[in-house]
Amino acid sequence: MAMAEALSISVVIPVFNEAATIGRVIDRVLECGYEAEVIVVDDASNDGTRAYLEQLANPRVHCFYHAINRGKGAALRLGFAAAHNPFVVVQDADLEYDPRDFRQVLEPLADGRADMVYGSRLLGGPHRVLLFWHHVGTRFLTLASNLLNNLNLTDMETGMKAFRRDRLLELKLGADRFTFEPEITAKAARARWRIYEVPISYSGRTYDEGKKTGWRDALAAIAAIVYYRFMD
Repeated sequence: MAMAEALSISVVIPVFNEAATIGRVIDRVLECGYEAEVIVVDDASNDGTRAYLEQLANPRVHCFYHAINRGKGAALRLGFAAAHNPFVVVQDADLEYDPRDFRQVLEPLADGRADMVYGSRLLGGPHRVLLFWHHVGTRFLTLASNLLNNLNLTDMETGMKAFRRDRLLELKLGADRFTFEPEITAKAARARWRIYEVPISYSGRTYDEGKKTGWRDALAAIAAIVYYRFMD
């Protein structure tokens, strides 16, 4: 039996103001080749995203809504709690990540090698060329995380991660915003999870096209890397 036919996965999509892309992202996830439940958590969007989600009638798509904007981490926690399948994949709502890469990300989980897999944008997969300083920032944050957590990741900040659901539910997560990335990394390292990393494609956006992370998020991530290593 092919791996795609054998696996049941839960795909968690946190979304904030992505009315232009959320429909296409959901369609691509549903067409990924796996038996997938799709869990979309709308983080109080005000651009029509919620209206689009509320009219969906697909039994494989389950939508949840925050009354106020709480951040990516809070949306993911809600999505993780709603997941039912043995493997959980995080998929961003902005088309920067391609659900066709689920196969690479899930393989180390499916064959029992890994508890968590990072889809790395920096391991040689095809990617759009842009934003030098964002690239530098990603490498710097990953280096800082590696130094404090004794890991050798290339892309701690990637938006495509996959987990064994049973291991994911063991962690007590609390980060509400983009500091989810350093938190899950530090806590997985502390729990001695078997962590793998695989190359994925990446179609990054410019800020004019809707990219949301900036230098303030980088500063928050640095603080979070230190906090989750020494003070949490």
